Amino acid sequence: MKLKALIVDDDYPARQELRLALSNSSNIEVIGEATNAHEALELIKALKYQVLFLDLAKPGISGMELIKNLQDLQIQPHIIVVTTCEEYAFSAFEVNAVDYLLKPVDPARLKRAINKVTKLVQNAAILAELAATTDSPGRPVRKNMPKPAQQKSSNYIKIDRIPAGKQGKIVLVTESDIFYAFTEHDYVYIKTDNDKLFTRFTLKELEARLNQQIFFRTHRCYLVNLHKVKEIVPFFNGTYNLIVEDKEGSEVPVSRAQAKKLRKILGF
Repeated sequence: MKLKALIVDDDYPARQELRLALSNSSNIEVIGEATNAHEALELIKALKYQVLFLDLAKPGISGMELIKNLQDLQIQPHIIVVTTCEEYAFSAFEVNAVDYLLKPVDPARLKRAINKVTKLVQNAAILAELAATTDSPGRPVRKNMPKPAQQKSSNYIKIDRIPAGKQGKIVLVTESDIFYAFTEHDYVYIKTDNDKLFTRFTLKELEARLNQQIFFRTHRCYLVNLHKVKEIVPFFNGTYNLIVEDKEGSEVPVSRAQAKKLRKILGF
């Protein structure tokens, strides 16, 4: 499966360098380039791109404004931020970008970002398979998934397992197998060592249900199992990235507001 990609950068050598790097990937096909956010928006409206490589510091409307405009589109590309500025790299998490890359782009880091997007597209296909019925015209309902009303009913029994969707079935994930949970494009996922699983819980509901001595809300979009953290990397402006012990060595951002709480919990 090749994902259709658009590169948005006002620097021609930077676009060519990234295009060359992407030519080594069997999962990406670059079919468009734009020098500014206005051009990019018109191209995205005209063609269904699946991934957008975006330098946020653009002339005209900014990259951040472009992302906001994309929210109005029915089908939106996944965003990978490519920038020379760490400040914009952290902003990528605020707009639910899939990943960020610092220039000059590291090939291994690029490959990991592409793998993330590929998995997102594959998971979207799985969700589409689950949407076999509708509760109102045009509104899909995922079959075999528990409804929020059922989760909150008086008959609800709290156990240390979380129901999640995998290949059309419901699996029960134990707390100890959860590395972190996160929101992505209005969905909530649970990350284990081997899988990324869809869940109908909100992050707030997961936070209340999971052991609060172990699971910590690092960011409005992330809830992490502190027992699965192997490294704490200082990032921009008092924030951190947590490196967890899954096979990908995933990074979980810690917002500046939560960084102080984390330091107090871990004693550093």
